[in-house]
Amino acid sequence: MGLFGILIGLAILIGLAFRGWSVLLLAPAAALVAALFAGEPVLAHWTQTFMAGAAQFLAQFFPLFLLGALFGKLMETSGSVSTIAKWMTTRLGKRRAVLAVVLAGALVTYGGVSLFVAFFVLAPMAQELFRSAAIPRRLMPAAIVLGTSTFTMSAMPGTPSIQNAIPMPFFGTTPFAAPGLGIIASAIMLGFGLWWLEREAGAARRNGEPFGGGATASADSLAANGVLRERATSAREFDPAELTHGEHAATAPGIFAAGLPLVVVVLVNLSMSLFILPRLDVSFLSEPRWGGTTLSAVGGVWSVASALSAAIITVVAANYRRLPSLRETMDAGANASVLPAVSVASLVGFGAVVAAMPAFEAVRDWVLDIGGGPLVSLAVATNILAALTGSASGGLTIALDALGSIYMARATEIGLNPDLLHRVAVIGSGTLDSLPHNGAVVTLLAVCGATHRESYRDIVMVGIVGAILALLAVVALGSVAGSF
Repeated sequence: MGLFGILIGLAILIGLAFRGWSVLLLAPAAALVAALFAGEPVLAHWTQTFMAGAAQFLAQFFPLFLLGALFGKLMETSGSVSTIAKWMTTRLGKRRAVLAVVLAGALVTYGGVSLFVAFFVLAPMAQELFRSAAIPRRLMPAAIVLGTSTFTMSAMPGTPSIQNAIPMPFFGTTPFAAPGLGIIASAIMLGFGLWWLEREAGAARRNGEPFGGGATASADSLAANGVLRERATSAREFDPAELTHGEHAATAPGIFAAGLPLVVVVLVNLSMSLFILPRLDVSFLSEPRWGGTTLSAVGGVWSVASALSAAIITVVAANYRRLPSLRETMDAGANASVLPAVSVASLVGFGAVVAAMPAFEAVRDWVLDIGGGPLVSLAVATNILAALTGSASGGLTIALDALGSIYMARATEIGLNPDLLHRVAVIGSGTLDSLPHNGAVVTLLAVCGATHRESYRDIVMVGIVGAILALLAVVALGSVAGSF
């Protein structure tokens, strides 16, 4: 009955979330159903297990949600994201329209800009570029996914994405874990995705396929759609309702002022991770007042938080006169972080209750006994949980909460570098999370004026197939050569 209860809880969570019900309601309800079927104390699991898991996630990662959303909102309101995207598309032009959209998305998201901010800036530009290049509208979502939601989310070393931050406290790693493997995985995702998109664009031209009807959606229309908003906030780190708040700059910044904060994110993140934090005396962290922790457990989050903080200061300083309502913009950015953070924390709380069920031991043993060693087992676990939750960050945290210490112990036994576990876990979380019920997928299709029927096959190829190929390559290379 315990395993049946877990499955019923998952069915409730997945089915009703796809219909637009709030994860804030569904996650505790599904957890309580699982506890009820297992004959476990329901109220105790709600207050002691569910809330403890959710609170621990917020305690570790809310600073990154807050700073990431604030940075994204400032970049959007100042016009910096639009300037960068226009600069990239102008440089490459309509003859390389697909590449222009992909690289523009990659540039802003690797620099720390929130995904939904990038969606609403890139979609109108992609529409004009694809129309002038006679490329069908149906390829717009896949091009944006490739640039914003694949290698810059999970593979590029140093990316400030929340997914890249989640394994750090579990494995004592940095945002730059396994940089060589990350670059190889990025090249596979980018190369395969561009090949597929150019292949489809060429076939469409030969067949005389037109650009197609429809229009991009505005942030106002998305904010008014409660179903889309609920799906979106459980999948990513920015509440799209806040895109309509704050007064936008009347004039756009130049490319230097627009791009400087992105450079600051990368440089500060690198400096903190590799040079500054390792040289600090942080022995005080072992004291009970600081939680008896270590630098390896908190250093990665400190690095990303420092990088985003420096970038926020930079974007405000570079655009102070172009931000007519700075307080309102910063309030909107802060507010944009709350619902996504609590939604993902609720998914983590659900995972904590499931992991506490006696029946979960059978599931854990099955996952750990998968052939191929801990890398294969970890890849499978993160894939499955990201697919079930429709959230890379939620699925990844659930997997590591339940199994992270076991993987770490096994890695220590066989001399496996934790950096390799980090990179496999992050890439694994960014594959099957892009199933049709994923909030980011649903939102992007709405923004681009496309449908699942028209565009989802191409999203699968660039967002799932390409990522799985990269994951297989990293697992194979890591098993033979270790982390590099």
